[in-house]
Amino acid sequence: MLVLMQDWPLLCHRVIDHAATHHANRMVVSRSVEGPTHTTNYAGIRARALKVAQRLDRDGIRLGDRVATLAWNTWRHLEAWYGIMGVGAIYHTVNPRLFADQIVWIINHAEDRIVLTDLTFVPLLEKLADKLPTVERYIVLTDAAHMPPTALRNAVAYETWIAEADGDFAWKSFDENTAAGMCYTSGTTGNPKGVVYSHRSNILLALTANEPDAFGLSSRDIVMPVVPLFHANGWSIAFSAPIAGASLVMPGMKLDGASIHEMLTAYRVSCTAAVPTIWLMLLQHLEATGGALPYLKRVVIGGSACPRAMAQKFENIYGVQVIHAWGMTEMSPLGSLCTLKPEYASLTGDAKLDVLVKQGHPPFMIEMKIEDDAGRRLPWDGKSSGRLMVRGPTVARAYYKDDSDILDAEGFFDTGDVATMDPYGYMQITDRSKDVIKSGGEWISSIELENLAVGHPKVAEAAVIGVRHPKWDERPLLVLVMKKGESIGKNDILDYMRGKVANWWIPDDVVFVDEIPHTATGKIQKTTLRERFKDYRLPTA
Repeated sequence: MLVLMQDWPLLCHRVIDHAATHHANRMVVSRSVEGPTHTTNYAGIRARALKVAQRLDRDGIRLGDRVATLAWNTWRHLEAWYGIMGVGAIYHTVNPRLFADQIVWIINHAEDRIVLTDLTFVPLLEKLADKLPTVERYIVLTDAAHMPPTALRNAVAYETWIAEADGDFAWKSFDENTAAGMCYTSGTTGNPKGVVYSHRSNILLALTANEPDAFGLSSRDIVMPVVPLFHANGWSIAFSAPIAGASLVMPGMKLDGASIHEMLTAYRVSCTAAVPTIWLMLLQHLEATGGALPYLKRVVIGGSACPRAMAQKFENIYGVQVIHAWGMTEMSPLGSLCTLKPEYASLTGDAKLDVLVKQGHPPFMIEMKIEDDAGRRLPWDGKSSGRLMVRGPTVARAYYKDDSDILDAEGFFDTGDVATMDPYGYMQITDRSKDVIKSGGEWISSIELENLAVGHPKVAEAAVIGVRHPKWDERPLLVLVMKKGESIGKNDILDYMRGKVANWWIPDDVVFVDEIPHTATGKIQKTTLRERFKDYRLPTA
């Protein structure tokens, strides 16, 4: 017996259609790259997205063609996304924080035909353009008055370009499994890998993100996605907010603590999302100025582990609910979120923080398991640590132009993380498999040590790596960046850590540096640190 329901493909243009019809006047405000604040609404975003689609169609962009964006979070970037998808092309968000050689590699690998770029990145592209043979033209996301003189191939100001279209255009029709977007991994080892999202997977992810135990967005929310659209699909907010009818506040290129606080307060943002580095800058700004967060209700923290001290400050000082999230580019990216199930809902104080620092429980459509190195499933006892494996309709089954088999026999993807699962389904990352410190045959979690160290009031950032030891194979080395104007002795920080973890976990030495290297997605670059300290001699060696 066949289904008697309507065949209604899950296509991303339906998202902006819904928002423009049922939430037409909901605000979309952006800090523009040119400087002034720009305000529009979902009806305006849809109208201009149709012009983008019409203009791309005239330029010969067809089903499956790749259109790259090097852009901050603004209204222009958002409407370009929907216009690209609406013509059947694939938005390819290029991370401008990658090394120049990596940007060249991924644009060539994706064979992008058009690049839409913010003014910020025009000088970068001018240096790379000769190495990008597939790019036919560059569209600068600005107006004629701010369009710089440039030798970029067939360059045109975005506003001039879409002014040539009247918006009398119908979205293209195609299968919901058609590719909609493309994002490359940060490439910490080898070349970046291309992950391709479908219209179906994008919408399924957005519906997942809007569950009450996830972001829980509604039409009453004002959401600020500080996480850039070029970071793993912007954590789906470009889709989930319009579906819910939530207002959007786009922060543009100014992501320092003062600028973020200004936007949060001026537009009464109720929910926001970013990596811990951003929230560290915000909290430091609040501490320095005595500022408050009177309107913010929920802060989503992902990209790397949320330090316990950060969760404590948001929850206890500023009264903001912390939602610790985890995921990957390969997962579209949401994999788990830490909201409190009834079993933990009554917890307070340290017991509550013990749960909030976990990466949380997977939403519907994400399945997890943990395995040992022999492929045996491990129990969900909160103690057994093993490789974290995932599967679901928003998880990649292959990389672009790569025939490698990345799934196991059950269809699970190896995340590269080492984790535990507790009896209530809460997952906690203990380390990356390549970062875990193996000392005397036992594992030490670098993440737990880092989170502990940044809990010290004088510490700005911490990284822990394994250093060779003649007896124990590896021992932890703590690398610290201090807050401005602060200093601390090695023994002081080690004494602070004692009693909070097992004594044999305590680092054998401490190194103070001015800056810790980060990947293009804001994660600590452990490979660079290991190379820098590969010949470091511990005092215990």
